[in-house]
Amino acid sequence: MTNPSTQLARTVVTALRGAAVREAVIAPGSRNAPLSFALYDAASAGALRLHTRLDERTAAFVALGLAKVSGRPAAVSCTSGTAVANLLPAVVEAAHAGVPLVVVTADRPARLRGTGANQTTDQRGIFSGFAPSLDVAHAGLDELIAFLRSHDGPVHLNVQLDEPLLPDDHGWDAGAAAPERAVASATPPLERLVLDPGPRTVVVAGDDAGPPARVLAEAAGWPLLAEPSSGCRTGDHVIRTYRLQLTGELGRQVERAVVLGHPTLSRPVSRLLARDDVEVVSVRHRGLWTKRPFAVAREVDQVGVREPDDPAWLAAWREADRTTSRALDRLLAAEPDLTPYEVAGAVSRALPRRGLLVVGASNPVRDLDLMVARYEVGGRRKVIANRGLAGIDGTISSAVGAALGRPQSSRALALMGDVTFLHDTTGLFLGPREERPDLTIVVVNDDGGSIFATLEQGGPEYADRFDVLFGTPHGVDVAALCAAARVPHLRVTSLPELEQALASPNGGIEVVEARVRRDNRAELDTRIRALVP
Repeated sequence: MTNPSTQLARTVVTALRGAAVREAVIAPGSRNAPLSFALYDAASAGALRLHTRLDERTAAFVALGLAKVSGRPAAVSCTSGTAVANLLPAVVEAAHAGVPLVVVTADRPARLRGTGANQTTDQRGIFSGFAPSLDVAHAGLDELIAFLRSHDGPVHLNVQLDEPLLPDDHGWDAGAAAPERAVASATPPLERLVLDPGPRTVVVAGDDAGPPARVLAEAAGWPLLAEPSSGCRTGDHVIRTYRLQLTGELGRQVERAVVLGHPTLSRPVSRLLARDDVEVVSVRHRGLWTKRPFAVAREVDQVGVREPDDPAWLAAWREADRTTSRALDRLLAAEPDLTPYEVAGAVSRALPRRGLLVVGASNPVRDLDLMVARYEVGGRRKVIANRGLAGIDGTISSAVGAALGRPQSSRALALMGDVTFLHDTTGLFLGPREERPDLTIVVVNDDGGSIFATLEQGGPEYADRFDVLFGTPHGVDVAALCAAARVPHLRVTSLPELEQALASPNGGIEVVEARVRRDNRAELDTRIRALVP
């Protein structure tokens, strides 16, 4: 007869399958051995794909990337104690972005809680506020499936496992386990708002806004102000330099904004949406907090338009965008050294149809926002970023997971800064048996945190303490670090070198390090902002 912990672990894995989980990531441990054996059997039977990572934080972000590109839940499993706490960064990102992440943590049996037993803490509700939790000791299959499928975003299964922890039979026919099951749930009716033309309107498309933002802008004849990870930075209504235009005369003329997705990149957008003279119509979005950080006149599920608006409004935005774009390109071309903006532009141009691009937080995603190539509708390029909390944590691991989860991509690229890269270097360390995606990671290395030079703390009055507190130069030899991970590395210092490197991928995971200056970042940004008076 199968021992109780093995049987419980197999029930949990069967429930994962029934809840549409097809990707699972584990980190090694003793208490989670029953879960690991069950997941291995399921992978051997072709029921799911199994990935192993050395540490739990990396494992969780790999699962996050897998779930983000597929839209299907991915699972991460770990042992008890501090291992569980290391999952928190990925869980809070998934919660705020509405990503379906299933966290399966092994726990000691309930009798050991509060006793000081090794690697034992109270794991129940450890993700309280971010993921609903179910403490599992003797749960039935249907109960588990119902729990997993009745929540959006991340969920937490805390599984009590007692000794013996190893299977005492000859394996498990996981392929014969219960198939995916649907759980009936009441779907509330969608609230649709049809807008009349008249007020000067822009469509603001934040992270994960999706094609509806583009469709609305095209139907109404309105400018589309779309972030790179909006999923709709395509077509001829996109305004490349919208951040700059919002600070000028056109921005001052805006009377209404329709917001889709989760806009987080731009202070000019935030100021626009906070204006008393701008009516904000919001489309409900996924994530833990659906309330907007600005006043909303109407919040609905869908927005349509009764008839197209005056074409002169869009024409004015297009003309201003063309003029500013040409001036921006001339300004960057005249720079003697490679700039972060040129790096972002080169990466954007290198993204082919059906390609995947993962963008890190801080400056790179904002640089990309000004430099995204003009993409056609239907090119199926996917640009994603962890914008739920917009942190730098886990970016390499998220990119690896995303590349593994979208094998049909014609090319996979990642763009990130040097501090972001260093923050997740464990994401480069894959075991010899682990699947390695074809992924080119472009690291914009300015030896520190240049984004702070563009913020208030970068003012001259703080120059004497800026590097200690914010710039934090590190002097890391990225080539040596990559060599330790056995990841190919190439350093470039000019745009032609970068373009050549991007045109000749070697396959597997590789790093292209683009060296840029940090000392002139604030001055460069000031000149760019001055392009629109």
